[in-house]
Amino acid sequence: MLAIRMQRTGRKGYPTYRVIVQEAHRQPTSGKVVANIGNYNPHTKEVNVDKEKAEFYLKNGAQPSDRVVYVFESEKISLPEWVKKTSTKKQKTIKNLEKLRRNQPEEEVVAEEAPAETEEEAQTETVVDEAPAEDAVEETTEDNAPDAEAKSVEEIAKAEVADGQVTAEEEVASDAEAADPTDTAEDQAEKPA
Repeated sequence: MLAIRMQRTGRKGYPTYRVIVQEAHRQPTSGKVVANIGNYNPHTKEVNVDKEKAEFYLKNGAQPSDRVVYVFESEKISLPEWVKKTSTKKQKTIKNLEKLRRNQPEEEVVAEEAPAETEEEAQTETVVDEAPAEDAVEETTEDNAPDAEAKSVEEIAKAEVADGQVTAEEEVASDAEAADPTDTAEDQAEKPA
């Protein structure tokens, strides 16, 4: 069986090709060339093909390679119906298309409901433990209905006071006193750290 293929020639880094007819099975890449029917320069897109010889070998069953089919079509050489034309557009097939996120059914978004307050929580909000007068913490709430975050902050502050720790308000006040610009150096040295 004969094949019409391209044989690389030219120098290193600058290939040019011969369009040749060759025995496909006996000497597939290097060996006896039956006929040289043209040449192709991919850099300049220059094609020189003997159309009569090409059509003769195609009619007698020579199988052209994919690239030769492309060159023959550009030169408007008539190809037999049995010649397979490969598409030049590359389309990648996607494996496991059904597993893609875009093909999955949409999940319903469930809104989280706020937990209902129990009677015990409501009673603990209204009851205020009395602390010593010097460490008293004032509660500031909107419309006398503190939210869960304010309650937890207040409980933490009360626990700190009960443990004898310094509250955040006292820390801010002590920092303000330490950084008071009106104090002289002597006043700052007299203040306890």
